[in-house]
Order: sequence, then structure tokens, then C-alpha cells
Amino acid sequence: MTKKTDIQARPVVSFIVAVFNGAQYLQRCIDSVANQSYPDKELIVMDGGSTDGSVDILKHNTDKITYWESKPDHGIYHAWNKALEHSQGDWIAFLGSDDYLWNSQVLSSLLPYMSSAVDDGIRVVYGRVAFVNAKGKVIRVNGEPWGKVRKRFLVEMSIPHPGTLHHRDLFSEYGGFDETFSIVGDYEFLMRELKYRQARFAEDIITTGFQDGGLTNSVHSLQLALRELPRVRRKHVSRGYAITHPSKMYIKTLSALLLYKMIGETGFNRVQRLYRYIKGSR
Repeated sequence: MTKKTDIQARPVVSFIVAVFNGAQYLQRCIDSVANQSYPDKELIVMDGGSTDGSVDILKHNTDKITYWESKPDHGIYHAWNKALEHSQGDWIAFLGSDDYLWNSQVLSSLLPYMSSAVDDGIRVVYGRVAFVNAKGKVIRVNGEPWGKVRKRFLVEMSIPHPGTLHHRDLFSEYGGFDETFSIVGDYEFLMRELKYRQARFAEDIITTGFQDGGLTNSVHSLQLALRELPRVRRKHVSRGYAITHPSKMYIKTLSALLLYKMIGETGFNRVQRLYRYIKGSR
């Protein structure tokens, strides 16, 4: 695909998906991009060497995918960095294989926000994300105006990343994602830009459906987040600010791990089920 030079007229949007053994929801993700009414888009899928049928799905969808490969990688941020080398978009968004664009009009609805962002020198555009259960029922919707979450962003990821649009200039200026992170590399990358500059909030637009895992997706992920979040804060935020503005996410993560230590895996799983029940995620 030829890259457009007039990004205010009709920009090309690249969607990047990293997948590893994600066959259950991968087709839904692919279709959600292919079914966009907005024509100037591309889909790049980096498979980490799946053995569950994901590769067969990719082979059957070559007409919907601009580029895909299936090779072992070193994690999601390595996969994203490889995909960036194949992308041609003026704006770039990242989806999990179990994420999906909310409806066929998402990109068309976002076009005015992309255009106004370019006019104002803004290079990050985001909307709301709907957390859904396995049946597709909405549990909650996340996403608030930048003016409301800007200060909080300095200590935790306060904007939903799935479907967030990154202007290509960000990667030209800052390079790719830091592959030494396992779970918060997207936050660290956005911190490079948003600790100094603005983001544009696409009000009243749900961009993405996000498959919710309940209280937490895994104890291992919690442990990684607990270890990696302080690294981001030390790198980008003054120590004084970090101390006086504690991260709610950090506290929540630590609390969940302590609960796991106290009641064990069986008890923790029961709490997860109760949490899902309360949230309507049955």
C-alpha cells in the first residue's frame, strides 16, 4: 500500500495484531478490521509460532491481511516492533487477538478526531473501550477525557490502549517499544510523548471491545506489572511526584497479589468468580 502524504485528507490506518495460540477469537478480530467502512486501512498480524490453528486462520484470510508471518518472537513488544517495519499507515493502532473494533464505523467516526489532532499538533488519539465477557456482554466501559486523566497518567496507564491511534511520527522520533518490558511497554512508550504533550479523546466513541479476564488475567501478569511499573515511573517521573501521587493500579496489583498469597489459588479463583458475578460477567 502506498503511504498517503496528505494525512489530513484521508490518512491510512495500520492495525497491528500480535497473536500466540489465539485461535478462539482471532477471526473476530480480523473481521472487525476488514469490515470497516473506511477504505484506507491495513492489517498486519504477527504470529509467535502458534500451534492451535491460528496459522490456519491466517492462511484463510490472506485477502483481509496486508502482511502476516508466523515465527517465534521474544514477546509482544518484539512482535509489535517487527510489525512496524511492515506498516505503511499514517496512524497505527494495536489490538490483541481477542480484541475487536466495536462496529464497522469506528474509523469513519474517528476521522474528524485524527484531522483535528493533526491541526493541533497532537499525535495520540483514543476513545472508549468496552470490556466484555465471553458471551459478549458489556461489563464496563473505560475511557475519560484527557484533561481528567492527564495527571494520573504520570503514575499509571489512565487511557485504554487497545485501538489507540499513534501518529507515525512518534515512532520516527522515539523509535519502537522497549522490549525489556513484558507487560507495560505500551505505557512506557506513550509516556515518552504524553508526559509533555496532549492526547485527543474521541468522546462518545467506543473504539474496541476488550475480552475481560475478571479480577486479573493471571497472577504472573500481576507480578510482572508490580515489578515493571516502578521502572517506568523512575525513568519518566520525578521521585517526589511519584511519592506524592501513588499509583492506584500499583496498589490494586499489590493488593491482589497479597490476597493470592493469603488464600491460595483455589480461594483466589473463587474471588475471581465472585468479582465476575458482581460485574455481570457470568
